[in-house]
Amino acid sequence: MMKSQVPSWVRPQSLFGSPPIFYSLHDRSRTCEVCGTGLMAKRSTTYIWQFVIGFGFLSGISTAVGINPEEVILNTLGTVTSAIYPDPTVRQLFIVLPTILLIISIYSAYKKGRVLGLVAVIIAYLAGLSILVSVGTMLVLLLVAVVIGYLATTRRLL
Repeated sequence: MMKSQVPSWVRPQSLFGSPPIFYSLHDRSRTCEVCGTGLMAKRSTTYIWQFVIGFGFLSGISTAVGINPEEVILNTLGTVTSAIYPDPTVRQLFIVLPTILLIISIYSAYKKGRVLGLVAVIIAYLAGLSILVSVGTMLVLLLVAVVIGYLATTRRLL
């Protein structure tokens, strides 16, 4: 189906000047009409960048180095917020917020990649931890995590 043949109710126009997004009722295994890529490939790339590399690998690096950027940012925001609005409830929110964010991240990784996706995130975390020990081991573990992350989103094995 060509872009000109798509009915107008299927092509919503953007309000902010970005190009319109074309929706169609095509099979998910075919290519997308807008970007020309496979929908599964796009989904795999997003999962690998967000969860395997972003959540797993970078968290492992920050643990290996000994700095937790999330904790630093939330402590700074908590201090500034408590200076502006000195309510103990707000400060307690910033104490509980890292746990809430961790639960949301793990749930999102599971929802998009299932058990195989969580295994990929854990292997990527181990790759980040091993960066100070051996770069070769880190590269092998990261490659394995990326491959497993790709398989987790393209095939619903587990």
